[in-house]
Amino acid sequence: MALMITEDCINCNACVDECPNDAISEGESVYVVNADLCTECIGFFDEPQCINVCPVEGTIIPDPNYQETKEELLAKKGKKAG
Repeated sequence: MALMITEDCINCNACVDECPNDAISEGESVYVVNADLCTECIGFFDEPQCINVCPVEGTIIPDPNYQETKEELLAKKGKKAG
């Protein structure tokens, strides 16, 4: 399942550099996660790095619109925005 950033985001930019898939970018009001690129860091780290560095607890959460298996997330590893 891809992650999403809630409206609680304070636009600190901490998560952007931590994403190994470049799935996080600046949105209109808060940062956004490109679900086509987000692997929840599977294949890179043991846990999502964006959640680890976010200073506002509960701001980055699983996106209920993207239910994916570990295999599906691994298939997205290394994919780049196009």
